[in-house]
Amino acid sequence: MHVVATAGHVDSGKSTLVRALTGMEPDRWEEERRRGLTIDLGYAWTTLPSGRDVAFVDVPGHERFLGNMLAGIGPAPVVCFVVAADEGWQAQSSDHRDAVAALGIEHGVVVLSRADRASSQRVADVLARTRVELAGTGLGNAPAVAVSAIDGTGLADLRSALDGVLASAPHPATGGRVRLWVDRSFTITGSGTVVTGTLAAGTIVKGDRLTLLGHSGSRSVVVRGLQSRDTSYTSVAPVSRVALNLRDVSATDIRRGDSLLTPDAWPTTGVLGIQRTTGVAYTDVPEQLTVHVGTASVPARLRPFGADHARLALDRQLPLVLGDRLVLRDPGSRSVLGGARILDADPPALRRRGDGAHWAERLAGMAPAGDVLGEVAARKAVQLEHLRRLGLLSGDRPKAPPGVQELDDWWVHAPVLEAWQHQLRSAVQALQERDPLAPGLSKGAARDLLRLPDERLLSHVIRGAALEQDAGHVRLVGSRGNLGPIEPAIAELERRLTAHAFQAPESEELAALGLGTRELAAAERTGRLLRLRDGVVLLPTAPALAMRTLAGLEQPFTTSQARQALGTTRRIAVPLLEHLDSRGWTERLDAGHRKVRRGHG
Repeated sequence: MHVVATAGHVDSGKSTLVRALTGMEPDRWEEERRRGLTIDLGYAWTTLPSGRDVAFVDVPGHERFLGNMLAGIGPAPVVCFVVAADEGWQAQSSDHRDAVAALGIEHGVVVLSRADRASSQRVADVLARTRVELAGTGLGNAPAVAVSAIDGTGLADLRSALDGVLASAPHPATGGRVRLWVDRSFTITGSGTVVTGTLAAGTIVKGDRLTLLGHSGSRSVVVRGLQSRDTSYTSVAPVSRVALNLRDVSATDIRRGDSLLTPDAWPTTGVLGIQRTTGVAYTDVPEQLTVHVGTASVPARLRPFGADHARLALDRQLPLVLGDRLVLRDPGSRSVLGGARILDADPPALRRRGDGAHWAERLAGMAPAGDVLGEVAARKAVQLEHLRRLGLLSGDRPKAPPGVQELDDWWVHAPVLEAWQHQLRSAVQALQERDPLAPGLSKGAARDLLRLPDERLLSHVIRGAALEQDAGHVRLVGSRGNLGPIEPAIAELERRLTAHAFQAPESEELAALGLGTRELAAAERTGRLLRLRDGVVLLPTAPALAMRTLAGLEQPFTTSQARQALGTTRRIAVPLLEHLDSRGWTERLDAGHRKVRRGHG
């Protein structure tokens, strides 16, 4: 299906035209039919000669209902712009033209209606004026057809023109994330809550769980059923008019301007960086505005940064991304001030003096397609999923731009990564110079020092800084065996234990060498010593040497037999045997006996 919205001044014959094309009544309210005036959005559909299904969203033309008109054309990709041939271009025509231009709509048909009431010269003059008025908009070169819905003149040509425009319209993404702007919510007896909208991208399947982002917050809802053109389907693809039967929500809890979203796929924002695309310079517009996007109408406050860029603070959070188009209106006026394109859907907070100027400079330099490098640089490090949610990335394997380092699922600004590496290396080096016996900088302290957004980034920073990590600490590469001032004492202890492997020094001997608990711990970390309980210190080779002797004993053996065979004291033998037990080399059978485990003799 394709979706086409009407546009045009009041009493231009839009509803009559839709009725003639579809055979359906687009005006839903009795008051509309009685007064002959479209007040709210109407819906109808038909099949074109080519077999294309097309749905029409009929909008009001009166200036008092411009908000309803914007809700109708906001999500629609194609417009049928109607000007009455007998009346010509009107003030409301300009409002609708400005809305079409603000939304960046580039596909449509110009219809000169009520051609039966105008001469051929009058039709030509109105078309010429209309071409001038639409110049510079996406409809500047749109096909034009003169039509009479009363006698049928030009209807076949209009259907053919619509066919051609729809054939050239870009294909929507059927597999993308869903963002359905709600334009109606009501209750059907026996079915419950039903909402309608124009599905512009993504596919909705019966049973899908979606996030409803409403005026009062968000909640999860389930698609109980879905229809398009009064027909039930198990799934609907874009672009389509859809009606969703929702579970877990009341119709009174949903309003026009709410949205149904693929869960966890859209960012929500209340602050935007925007670029003027049409209309009045931002330096000349009021601070308080009404912003229209999708079917939503939201009060907002504008802070200009020159004529073409501004910061926009919305009254409530909306699911908006880079490139979305907005229509700006003065709440005290019924006309369109202009259009805007979102350049930054997640701008940084402006907390310090000068932040505004720096951000404004960056905003002015952003391209409409987005500034990935600038986004990463502004935040130092950004997860790829966040960039996708903002609309800055597409595809499964995007390539990082120059100046950005890809680390797992993070993109990090290269100068920031270099600064992290320098900062960490300097801190580790300073610690080692200050305290050579320190095991290194703890990883927790390293994370706190760098203020990393994700602890997984630390290992990348460590490698890039030519550092190493071990047992929860970060240190200089090759510094593991550096014992600094205690090296002579450790070497002396090694000489004594090499000569007498199981004659561990007493605490007084260790103290005489200047070796306390901290010094011995440092030596053990470097693999120079082995510390057992009760202050017993041996060489790391002692357990293997002991096993050679114990394997030669009659099994099982007693602690006394082991002590005698090793030529040592009970003070040393007991902790050594417990160490062998803990390694699974020996097995304690009872209070007085052990044996060497098979395979370790």
